[in-house]
Amino acid sequence: FPLFSQVTCNCFTISNGEMQDVGVGLYPSMSLLNHSCDPNCVIVFEGYQLLLRSVREIQIGEELTVSYIESLMPTSERQKQLVRQYCFECDCLLCHNQEKDSEKLAGEEHAWKEVKDAINEVRYPKSKEEWKHILARCQNLLSSNVGRLPDTNIYQLKMLDCAMDACINLESWEEALYYGSRTLEPYRLYYPSFHPLRAVQLLRVGKLQYSQDMFPQALETLKQAYDIMKVTHGTDHSLMKALMEIKEECEAMIRIQ
Repeated sequence: FPLFSQVTCNCFTISNGEMQDVGVGLYPSMSLLNHSCDPNCVIVFEGYQLLLRSVREIQIGEELTVSYIESLMPTSERQKQLVRQYCFECDCLLCHNQEKDSEKLAGEEHAWKEVKDAINEVRYPKSKEEWKHILARCQNLLSSNVGRLPDTNIYQLKMLDCAMDACINLESWEEALYYGSRTLEPYRLYYPSFHPLRAVQLLRVGKLQYSQDMFPQALETLKQAYDIMKVTHGTDHSLMKALMEIKEECEAMIRIQ
């Protein structure tokens, strides 16, 4: 049990290029990093290699921090998860100020609670039929909550992400772009500085815009992704190289036009 507890508290979730969880790993030196909900570093992966990247200027003697959890939660939910998994409460400035909690839970409470329950029920589908069922559920909730939930509500945002994923897996590119475009402003609100999740989301939307021959719009979106990713991933990361390839293709298509 002590060993299990130590692994649970010190392991890292390994993610792929699109920041989707694919496994866990132990990285002893990185386990020395403390948590902040507003960290000065982020962790990204290149395969199984863990990369620690600073996302703002760090002063001499300043502690390096990362976020142990997904920050897209209200303060109370973040604190609950930290206590449950890591046995401490965060006392960072973001938690003291409860910054953006009102935006995260904006809209009618009974509506976002229904959406939250629906999201918690979703398990990663293994067939197109399951994806179709999830998309239909997302479409129904999103249409019924028009005027009741803004896209900045975190559960509405997660529902938009879910609908986007379903459309991509069903190769409904135009509809995927519709849902993805709606996520960009909330992502900018909750990840205003350099954050890998925002970079990846911009890349995904840029690729969808490219697929719809929206080359000027795609290029602008990809440039925003590049500006963030050069900090969060670095120029040698495979995802950065993929971004540069599609960005160059986009520039070539604009020149042809």
